Amino acid sequence: MKKYDVTALGELLIDFTENGTSGQGNPLFEANPGGAPCNVLAMLGRLGRRTAFIGKVGKDFFGTQLKEAIEEVGIDASCLYMDEKVHTTLALVHTFPDGDRDFSFYREPGADMMLTEDEVPEELIRDSRIFHFGTLSMTHEGVRSATKKALRIAKEAGDVISFDPNLRPPLWKSLDDAKEQVMYGLQYCDVLKISDNEIQWLTGEEDFTDGVKWIRGRFPQIRLILVSMGRDGSRAYYGDIMEEVPAKLNPNTIETTGAGDTFCGCVLNYVCEHGLEDLTSENLREMLAFANAAASVITTRKGALRVMPTPEEVLQTLG
Repeated sequence: MKKYDVTALGELLIDFTENGTSGQGNPLFEANPGGAPCNVLAMLGRLGRRTAFIGKVGKDFFGTQLKEAIEEVGIDASCLYMDEKVHTTLALVHTFPDGDRDFSFYREPGADMMLTEDEVPEELIRDSRIFHFGTLSMTHEGVRSATKKALRIAKEAGDVISFDPNLRPPLWKSLDDAKEQVMYGLQYCDVLKISDNEIQWLTGEEDFTDGVKWIRGRFPQIRLILVSMGRDGSRAYYGDIMEEVPAKLNPNTIETTGAGDTFCGCVLNYVCEHGLEDLTSENLREMLAFANAAASVITTRKGALRVMPTPEEVLQTLG
């Protein structure tokens, strides 16, 4: 029995999300704790899973806020390092009327980029059932090396490896560099969660099923591929099975920050419960329906990490 269900490595940052205007007509921003890996862990924590995080923040006001936030939601923060010289990474999130977002990052450098190979905790990774990562920890050489070391350890330990590319083009020197690192991550993963626009960008295929075939042709070890399609719902590809479940559209949606991470957390919870052997169409539909419903709930809230839905809220949304 391993100590942790899921350990994630990557960015932990402040999402400044718009929250009205001042009396002078200036936009007001709320400092929400964020970063995709910890959002995923926060959802898993809501579902009763034991989680841990590996990353770095600045030894500053925001870094302290983030450490307290992840501990508050039950994430083991023993491998969250605090950088003495580099400030916590910040992201300003502009929300469009339809709930979609645009990001501006303050990260040249940001503390999340400062994680080193020496700081990667081998025993913690070996003591985890699932290791989860994205590509924001692969944009720059130092943290890229740390991520690759963690992947090697996870593979040797027999962890299930989960990958969400979570492409943020402004953070890359070039999209060719981004593609190279996504391809590197794909060779390690067992579970892939990828968005509709990401799979089209990566594979050059407009049709998602053709895109999945492109990925499988190069990385046949990937057991489960999830394609998140926003308002159009989600798909799961497993062996010869493809299942699609429509989104639970919510009239109270205010922003989509964290929806994909919430979805991903629910999928990994299902993997914790059922494993990756002999999944059926019914399993996949059940998994997608619950994950879509949870994502729907989070779109009605500002931020994500601190306000993940409870199982009861998800089941109520499912009807």
